[in-house]
Amino acid sequence: MSTTLVEVRHLTRRYGARVAVDAISFSLKRGDVLGFLGPNGAGKSTTMQMLGGVLAPTAGEVVIDGHDLLEAPVAARGRLGYLPDTPPLYADMTVEEYLRYCGALHRLRGDTLKRRLADVLDRCGLGEVRRRLIGKLSKGFQQRTGIAQAILHDPAVIILDEPTVGLDPIQMVEIRRLIGELAADHAIILATHILPEVQTVCNRIQIMHHGRLVYTTDNLTEDDAPRFVAGFRRAADAGALLAIEGVETAEPVRLPAPAQALHGWQIETSMAAEALCSALAALDLGLAHFCRQQASLEQRFIALTCYEAPQEDAAA
Repeated sequence: MSTTLVEVRHLTRRYGARVAVDAISFSLKRGDVLGFLGPNGAGKSTTMQMLGGVLAPTAGEVVIDGHDLLEAPVAARGRLGYLPDTPPLYADMTVEEYLRYCGALHRLRGDTLKRRLADVLDRCGLGEVRRRLIGKLSKGFQQRTGIAQAILHDPAVIILDEPTVGLDPIQMVEIRRLIGELAADHAIILATHILPEVQTVCNRIQIMHHGRLVYTTDNLTEDDAPRFVAGFRRAADAGALLAIEGVETAEPVRLPAPAQALHGWQIETSMAAEALCSALAALDLGLAHFCRQQASLEQRFIALTCYEAPQEDAAA
């Protein structure tokens, strides 16, 4: 049986002449936690509304756990759990009353509802507050209640929109731990502006800008343009570094302590680390520091999203 739970093909949404989402495609498997990033107005919310069946796409396909969202909307939505940025909670209900109400909406009855209710109360750590009014709960317990309603019907795919906004550091850690536990049995889409959160819980990321996917990776340790930092005991010459076959750029940099007394260079290359290290050592300049430099997620995000819309989009 295929483990692919989400298939998005050329998904597009237009508002008149303006293109809010421009033919994006991606897929998710069980166990994937996708960090869905982008600045305000990038098209993330529009995309999630289309994935949730709230907004009809202008073009493209969405398949949730084998069910086409347009051809079989009821079946597809039944395999989807969704927590919007403002959880759909009723302050005058207790946690258990609210979850029973949500279960009824999903047509859960009898022993099935009882079993699923016990499971989500346990997984979301809500047992101690099950009989308390939602309006009297802390923000953290309210978020947990929102997640509980999203997974109550055991969906294959869970969409979480800003699940840790407004939480204190301890509550954020608890919610992130819960997301990690849920990932074992589901595919999760996590939309957030908190980049450290993505690096903590996600194994994949996508960055949207002006309605397009401008970056996607299945491995957060990958680096698009490998860079290395070298430190020499004696002054190096850029020409000597650039003369090494495979070295593309070489720029002097100041190294942090305790290597700050060395002559530092940032080198961009297609060479493997071992080959570059050997070539630098052969220059006989006293190579004393060598490491790979990873671009941070924040640096990538800024580099990819700090540009203006194409002229035709701006005109539209």
